[in-house]
Amino acid sequence: QVQLVESGGGSVQPGGSLRLSCAASGSIFSIDAMGWYRQAPGKQRELVASIISDGSTNYADSVKGRFTISRDNAKNTVYLQMNSLRPGDTAVYYCNAHILSTTGWDTYWGQGTQVTVSS
Repeated sequence: QVQLVESGGGSVQPGGSLRLSCAASGSIFSIDAMGWYRQAPGKQRELVASIISDGSTNYADSVKGRFTISRDNAKNTVYLQMNSLRPGDTAVYYCNAHILSTTGWDTYWGQGTQVTVSS
């Protein structure tokens, strides 16, 4: 059974920084794409950033230059460094990964972690 466990959310003032982590565990043979999504109240879930196994990255326009996604393949972990945070970044952030396990390829989600940016 595969699980994604997130950590690192919290409350911060505008201009501050947070670092999110998401560790995948279980019977994992391989991980392809990993990413972060977010969902603000009353809005649809949206892609924030993604990274594939070769290290190629993709970012939403709203976070380019402020957020950095990275991964540690040895630890099956993906990170999201968030700098220059704005009130508009307030949302629940979800980790996502495309994983090959004993049941084949599947997409898994973390439980979500709250990020609140407010003065």
